[in-house]
Amino acid sequence: MTHNDLIMRPIAGREEIDLFRRLPYVLNGELADDLDSGHRRPEWMWMALRGDRLVARLAWWAPREDGPPFMLDVLDLDDAAREPERLDIGLRLLQTAMATVLPAGTHPPEYSRFVPSRWRDDGSARRVVEDRVAVLERAGARPLVERLRLEWCPGTPVPEPGGRLSFRPADDREELVELMTLVLAGTLDAHSRADLARMPAARVAAGQYDGELALYRSPRDWWRIAMTSGGRPAGFVVPAHNGHNPIIAYIGVLPAHRGNGYVDDLLAEGTRILARQGVPRIRASMDVGNVPMARAFQRAGYVDFQHEINMTWS
Repeated sequence: MTHNDLIMRPIAGREEIDLFRRLPYVLNGELADDLDSGHRRPEWMWMALRGDRLVARLAWWAPREDGPPFMLDVLDLDDAAREPERLDIGLRLLQTAMATVLPAGTHPPEYSRFVPSRWRDDGSARRVVEDRVAVLERAGARPLVERLRLEWCPGTPVPEPGGRLSFRPADDREELVELMTLVLAGTLDAHSRADLARMPAARVAAGQYDGELALYRSPRDWWRIAMTSGGRPAGFVVPAHNGHNPIIAYIGVLPAHRGNGYVDDLLAEGTRILARQGVPRIRASMDVGNVPMARAFQRAGYVDFQHEINMTWS
């Protein structure tokens, strides 16, 4: 598609991945692998070209190889271009690609961007973030939440089991979904709260399990249920590998057991399980507003290395 002197089109195939990567972003190193694994498709990776110069790009990602676009996680502009032209090009590319890729009448997938932890204090980083947010807002999206991205590295001490709780593998999907349903009460997670405004907790939990946890290919016997001395479940932790990094995918304390510091025991158990695999790092994420959870990870030696901006279409 041609707009004045711009050509807007998807990449022809893997042979154009280097052209697509001419604009910098932290996900550039994962794009080729994602294409090979089916998490991205050439027709989901769009470019705005002025001659042979890449001036804007975007890409969607999906957790399932045969699934529809799930997340718009690449949207980049030529930051050396003039304003407002660079924003106009980004908006035109986004509108053109969405009209072609997304079925008419469907809800556009959420937008995600990784940003420096202190991006607001750096003029250059702030402009990069605000430009992309401006393009999305002009296309009808709105900010949903900013999230912390935390990392544990080998050599960081991991507490030995304290004995307050015992741990066993999760029995099956039904048990974990039931516990996930319970921990949604009083959740501080913005995505969960938005889901709970539209559907009952049991349905939200089932969707989180089937749409995320069930897709991890790492061993499910890593997943742990925490048991009190009286033999009652107190919470659970889901260590996993997402294909790029070892992660603490989910951690929750049941409402009846909150206030006892059990999150520290759960996180230590999940970290121990992954650390025993000789991993180079462990990552986790949570909303910046989830202060109690963030403090638990900080106590466990996880450091804030990055943030994530999420935007959604109402």
